[in-house]
Amino acid sequence: MKQRLTLWIVIGMFAGIALGAALHQALPADSRALTTTADLLKLLPEVFLRLIKMIIAPLILATLITGIAAMGDSSALGRIGGRALAWFVCASLTSISLGLVLVNLFQPGHGLHFVAAAPVGALSTADFTFRHFALEIVPTSVIDAMAQNNVLQILVFALFAGVALSALGKTGEPLVRGAQALVAMMLTMTGYVMQAAPLAVFGALASVIAVRGLGILITYGAFVAEFYGGLALFWLILFSVASAFMGRRAWLLARYIREPLLLAYSTASSESALPRLFEALDRYGIPRRISGFVLPLGYSFNLDGSMMYTSFATMFIAQAYNIPLSAGQQIAMLLTLMITSKGIAGVPRASLVVIAATLTQFGLPIEGIALLLGVDTFLDMGRTATNVVGNAVATAVITHWEGMLQPPHDPDAEMAPAEVPN
Repeated sequence: MKQRLTLWIVIGMFAGIALGAALHQALPADSRALTTTADLLKLLPEVFLRLIKMIIAPLILATLITGIAAMGDSSALGRIGGRALAWFVCASLTSISLGLVLVNLFQPGHGLHFVAAAPVGALSTADFTFRHFALEIVPTSVIDAMAQNNVLQILVFALFAGVALSALGKTGEPLVRGAQALVAMMLTMTGYVMQAAPLAVFGALASVIAVRGLGILITYGAFVAEFYGGLALFWLILFSVASAFMGRRAWLLARYIREPLLLAYSTASSESALPRLFEALDRYGIPRRISGFVLPLGYSFNLDGSMMYTSFATMFIAQAYNIPLSAGQQIAMLLTLMITSKGIAGVPRASLVVIAATLTQFGLPIEGIALLLGVDTFLDMGRTATNVVGNAVATAVITHWEGMLQPPHDPDAEMAPAEVPN
């Protein structure tokens, strides 16, 4: 099973879809039996994601510390961080712009005349300010940051710790070796946890489709299909730009990240893919000192799929309510989304919060979010997978810029600790 985990994940996906569709047909929509069965199935991905969250904080902390300490000098760290942020800004701008272009071209909301039929729920935007964002970056306690799996705060602490250990030289070597041992232990634990991934995928899809049914994809068919088409086009742009820097090897990356990509898509959780993504990039030839810094940074600042979704969904709501927006207003919206989206770290239901804040600012009906809730899970799967692809491509390109890309290993072979690029 360990050697064929990707195949088992795909089997889990199709089995979950089949069972969910069968339950939706067999049981009445408002029956207690359907609700109970869906809750039991949902327990599988919930337990799996809890196990993943158990691994994430120590893995990120140890990986960042060892990576930053291995760089040796702060100038390399600043250069890599600057290049990473420049890439993130350009990728976000491209993603949001592409979403606006496509939603204006296809206009999926025109003629729908939707009326919000579902409660939006509590989507607080009170913390959606620059003050909150600035304070959210700096941890008051690294223990608290790890307890909450706050990637951005862990990154800040690890940045200071890694630079300090590098400055200490031989005095800090025992702690660096301890962090390296912790990384090895967490990756071994990841291997154990990943054996449950097919069951988690199966339960996640079966529970959603049992309640919602496949019919909801037909109801919102145009919107879902056009959004996924936009994501596919963005993937093509990403790999094409990467190939301009890296040549044919850029396209090879898709083969290496297929397993974390499937995990992210089927569970709609970027966290579930992160441990396996580290391993995939190791095999691809990216040193852990680069991936250990750029990936956590990207998880906070480089949410390409979510960025496209915010622009696509905001304009969809405007079209559904027959509210025209001029080109100037849409450009202003683009710039607003570029800025506000960088403050979503630690905010629950982040994409919906960004959309709610943008709707309020541009005088659009906030109840329009109810139009998205029915298919938000399916859309979330696509944008989460795109976030993973965007961060993998960014890490590969930045490694190539640094001249540190190493020969690739077999994407399916086990790697000994000595073979992991540092």
